[in-house]
Amino acid sequence: MRQPLSLLSFLVALAVALPVLSVGANLFAGGTGDTWSHLASTVLADYVLNSLLLCLGVGLGVAALGTGAAWLVAIYEFPGRRHFEWALLLPMAMPAYVMAYTYTDLLQFVGPVQTWLRESFGWQKGDYWFPEVRSLGGAAVMFCCVLYPYVYLLARTAFRERAGGMLEAARVLGLSHFEAFRQVSLPLARPAIAAGVALALMETLADYGTVAYFAVPTFTTGIYRAWFSLGDRIAAAQLAACLLGFVLLLLAMERLSRGRARYHDTTVRRGQHRRPLHGLRAWLAVLGCGVPLTLGFLLPAGLLLRLALGEGDAEFGSRYWVLARNSFVLAALAAALAALLAVLLAYGARGARSALPRYANRLVGLGYAVPGSVIAVGVLIPVTRLDHWLAAAWQQATGVHPGLILTGGIAALTYAYLARFLAIALQTVEAGLAKVTPSMDAAARSLGCGPAQTLWRVHLPLLSGSALAAALLVFVDVMKELPATLVMRPFNFDTLATQTYTLAADERLAEASTAALAIVAVGLVPIFVLARQIAKGRAVSGC
Repeated sequence: MRQPLSLLSFLVALAVALPVLSVGANLFAGGTGDTWSHLASTVLADYVLNSLLLCLGVGLGVAALGTGAAWLVAIYEFPGRRHFEWALLLPMAMPAYVMAYTYTDLLQFVGPVQTWLRESFGWQKGDYWFPEVRSLGGAAVMFCCVLYPYVYLLARTAFRERAGGMLEAARVLGLSHFEAFRQVSLPLARPAIAAGVALALMETLADYGTVAYFAVPTFTTGIYRAWFSLGDRIAAAQLAACLLGFVLLLLAMERLSRGRARYHDTTVRRGQHRRPLHGLRAWLAVLGCGVPLTLGFLLPAGLLLRLALGEGDAEFGSRYWVLARNSFVLAALAAALAALLAVLLAYGARGARSALPRYANRLVGLGYAVPGSVIAVGVLIPVTRLDHWLAAAWQQATGVHPGLILTGGIAALTYAYLARFLAIALQTVEAGLAKVTPSMDAAARSLGCGPAQTLWRVHLPLLSGSALAAALLVFVDVMKELPATLVMRPFNFDTLATQTYTLAADERLAEASTAALAIVAVGLVPIFVLARQIAKGRAVSGC
């Protein structure tokens, strides 16, 4: 069975890489007319500059918030630390575009904050300055508030489980706690922090709802405009290729910046006793953890609940059952397929004599580094060509033209979800499979079990928790995914995400709150599962 699984790994990796390859193949393609020249001479510089500034602001923000919160909960003991340890993950359930809608309603000129300022001080328009939330800086703040948990989750594990002996040695040598953090813990945690920042930047570049709502021109909005407004798929693919190159450049720069440095911990001691904080320092620690939690989840969730209960969507009822059903079917289908393929790919690479399955599995990870809009463009190009070929063959055989079979259907959209999120499921399952010792495989073989029986009777029971976690993570990501769904959904097929975006784009924020609150509620499920793992002291670095 090893050979079929190895072949399956290669074929799945090729299928996942196909959208990216199809985008890259159009980078130097001709036939775009004046579209590409028009984009290059007018808006391409804005796309590059805004994307670069957005990445710079988000990278610095999530690194500061995530690393600071992780250091506090991992090293110090203060009031509420145990609750903050898992609650700091809650903003992961809040989509960035939902955050943008709620803060716009709160901070805009006719919102409650500015209205209260005018009524309290008797100000009129022009008498005071107030930061514009719908701006590049506002978008960066939104992303920082919802994406810092990526850095927090990985940095917390790095701080807690590494270099306990090194920190003690640093203190013996006379370094203060802050100096030990800056000179010892922070350098050792750099790979984890960099990985979290990279994930946050990928999500930032992949976002469409937030930057479109804030009218910030980026590569993602340009791709959507070129495809739908200008009707030029080649120009959209060329913009997508530029964005893909932008993502790969960010990852390569971080890798090269490490040079020949190594980050191994050679001490035997793992973990450390937390240092208790008292008085002002304790309350400052509470403030340091409470601010990102409040801004990233508590405040926007409260605003959504107020809007939903106070006004909400007047059409709430049968239509929302249809929206919820569509969202659930897509998310459940993609999650089940992703978990199944992840188990097969991970087991196919385990113990393989050739390194090809392992290299093929690494290709699967490329999909998560590609924004949903790029995946959508990359999927539509080959699928459309396949559709035309199938329709021509069917017409030649039967004399009847069947129309498009795959394009604009659930199958193509599910394929796009798998190309985008299979990497998450594979990483989670591989982390669980790594905990299964090879001696179990050897024991199963000595008892006469073949590879298929070993997978069914030994590995699957042990991987049930990891497979469930993988499915939950993919489920929530599909529920929140907006760019690919907007581009590839079937005609007259809406989801909670597209309904939220459509209503918010029409400035119907109160009505959009109902669908947005439903997305957040579903997103809390895997967060609570992950929080239980943290509360039980389990390692979460593989999630």
